[in-house]
Amino acid sequence: MAGLSWRAIDFISDLHLQASEPATFQAWQSYMQTTPADALFILGDLFEVWVGDDVLKEHGFEHRCAQVIQQTAARVPTFFMHGNRDFLVGSGMMTACNTAPLAEPAVLNFNHQRWLLSHGDALCLDDTAYMTFRQQVRSAEWQQTFLAKPLAERQDIARDLRQQSEARKKSGEDDADVCPQAARQLLLDANASTLIHGHTHKPATHDLGNGLQRVVLSDWDAAATPPRAEVMRLTAGGLQRIKLA
Repeated sequence: MAGLSWRAIDFISDLHLQASEPATFQAWQSYMQTTPADALFILGDLFEVWVGDDVLKEHGFEHRCAQVIQQTAARVPTFFMHGNRDFLVGSGMMTACNTAPLAEPAVLNFNHQRWLLSHGDALCLDDTAYMTFRQQVRSAEWQQTFLAKPLAERQDIARDLRQQSEARKKSGEDDADVCPQAARQLLLDANASTLIHGHTHKPATHDLGNGLQRVVLSDWDAAATPPRAEVMRLTAGGLQRIKLA
């Protein structure tokens, strides 16, 4: 993918949008309506949960989110990569929002450099329980079986999974970070020098040696103290963190 005419590219991830957190939705909506970027890359976990594109038919919170994306995509090319919370976003949602799906990892050619984009969860190799779960739910068979269930049942299952996830966070069981060796190898295989990813909620820049680095996006929580709402912007001058709150 080559952004030959782009001057500014924005990256966001891990907003975990949900109806129960209106402050984050409002901060995101304001950003989407005003971003000066020439392209926007959403690198996973835009939503706290996504149980199937048919949720759009309810004209609820998810439908409002789709409208925001659609309005932005009408003026700014918008790309979407699946995260571990919204991996069931399908072609129906993509079409409704006029967004382009991104395979993982994805290579972006910009300013005579190759930038590697990922959500990041596939690189957390030390979290063996999650890696087993990820392999299961990313299979076509599991997804077909899940999506065949009634919407209400899927929402109940998702609610239970979120509660289990929160319990793991509190216990410290899911505190695994990206494996540096795996990140290095991914960069080498792609002939890229910088990996941009989310997932870990640990914004930082990590030196991987020999000119390689990984840059971690921030999660969003506009109701936190202090609030978190940050965009990573790439220009000819390099990467810059833009704090919106």
